[in-house]
Amino acid sequence: MAGRIPSEFIDHLLARTDIVALIGSRLTLRKAGRNYQARCPFHDEKTPSFSVSPEKQFYHCFGCGAHGTAIGFLMEYNRLSFREAIEELAARAGVEIPLDDEAMSALPDVSPLLQLLEQANDCYRQQLRQHSTAQFAVNYLKQRGLTGAIAAHYQLGFAPPTGDFILSQLGKTAVERDRLLACGLLAERDGQRYDRFRNRILFPIRNRRGRVIGFGGRALGETKPKYLNSPETPVFHKGRELYGWFEAQQANRQLNTLLIVEGYLDVIALAQFGITNVVATLGTATTSEHLQLLRTVPELIFCFDGDRAGRAAAWKALEIALPLMTGQQTLRFLFLPEGDDPDTLIRREGADGLTARLAQASPLSTFLFAHLQTQVKEITSSDGRARLATLAKPLIDKVPSDVYRDLLTQELAEMVKSPRIASTAVAKKSDRQGSLSQKRIQKELRPTLIAQTIALLLANPELAAVAKQSAADWQRLPNSGVDILVELLNTLFLQPELTTAMLLERWREHPHFEYLQRLSVHPFLQDLANADVATEFRDGLQRLSDEVRKAEQFEPFH
Repeated sequence: MAGRIPSEFIDHLLARTDIVALIGSRLTLRKAGRNYQARCPFHDEKTPSFSVSPEKQFYHCFGCGAHGTAIGFLMEYNRLSFREAIEELAARAGVEIPLDDEAMSALPDVSPLLQLLEQANDCYRQQLRQHSTAQFAVNYLKQRGLTGAIAAHYQLGFAPPTGDFILSQLGKTAVERDRLLACGLLAERDGQRYDRFRNRILFPIRNRRGRVIGFGGRALGETKPKYLNSPETPVFHKGRELYGWFEAQQANRQLNTLLIVEGYLDVIALAQFGITNVVATLGTATTSEHLQLLRTVPELIFCFDGDRAGRAAAWKALEIALPLMTGQQTLRFLFLPEGDDPDTLIRREGADGLTARLAQASPLSTFLFAHLQTQVKEITSSDGRARLATLAKPLIDKVPSDVYRDLLTQELAEMVKSPRIASTAVAKKSDRQGSLSQKRIQKELRPTLIAQTIALLLANPELAAVAKQSAADWQRLPNSGVDILVELLNTLFLQPELTTAMLLERWREHPHFEYLQRLSVHPFLQDLANADVATEFRDGLQRLSDEVRKAEQFEPFH
């Protein structure tokens, strides 16, 4: 359960975040006067109209109207929820997210479970070195070609064959036994509790901060299943985690490409050969949560076996990825020779051989159309081409990026020899651009006097001091905008150091949040770029007060 994040912490986080550096890590920014410019990532354009203000800590596109704070950019660009954006900024700043007292009392305390998992990891690692039956595990790892150094780096361990090793080591009290059960280290049957992992090589699974949250266990001998993961627990959800993600981030200061494989030992073997940008799914198909976790990596390469099961898994990953393809990330697919996995391949061909294969990995579009063509009997016939178009169009329509969707549509049109498909896409694009133009015209209309005054304050929070020295008759205006202006001013009277971004984030849950964001970058403010904004703001308040006094002067007696 997620608690409410205190607004003071959000202020603190935005104060520690440089929006220019944040956006610059994703786009190519160039200095343009006091601001920075780039081509907008939210619509197709040839000349830069996307502006980032280091002073206001705010971005705005003069083409499509996109705007927001550092939080808003992450939410829009990386398709994050509000909380995920806060977590991303907090991780960048190296700070923990606090919760208010009410939220804290409602949240379960998982720290004892995390501590217990760390203790269990230490116990399992010790057993790999010391237990009398661990030699079977050591021999297996040596047969797989792993060195002691790489096993130590990934903190491999061993669960003894007995059913009570962890229970006896860490479950001496009823509370401890309950916690061992809660974090998946114990299983229960007919009222009896026993070690979940027995006679297995253990691979600790870490979250993005390096904390052990679960284990994967490889059986020794004929025990089934061959691989056993921790169950779903308060700290472990296998559909949201990736094995090796923490280690890959630690080994690579900047991850430009990430290889996604299917097995723990694949990750470790490749790392031993110097390929450290590798993660594995945890015995499940690729999920949208996995792709969201990897959203900041420019290129993902999925590596699958070349058999029918491998291609089915690849197609499932493609279907999951299509609705997330914003055009900011490249996806490619590598199919290995049948009977090979990354571990066996790299031992036979070496790092150079695997790297050469990775360079030949198929782009998403190639795999998409190649897979669909296997479902069409005769691509050279009109019926076959029509069948291909029918299969492809619903998939292409899932792509959210206008540019990438149009390119896929154009490629399909060339394959099926149908200019009409491409022309339809062009017509839809023209309609969208026409809609954008209409929106721009509407936004260029000058706002009301009260809206102008609010806009000036949002863009220049220091103007709150001017309001203290001005007439306050305007507060009697029967206008909803007056209440907003009063609340904005009261906030700034108490915290005059707030920036535009901080001030706006205070209103994120308010129905008028989006309107206030638009006001803060309204085109009419550009007309005042060289004006004395303090005088403009004071005059605005004065004119509003004059309206009140004039209305009250002619108000009839009752």
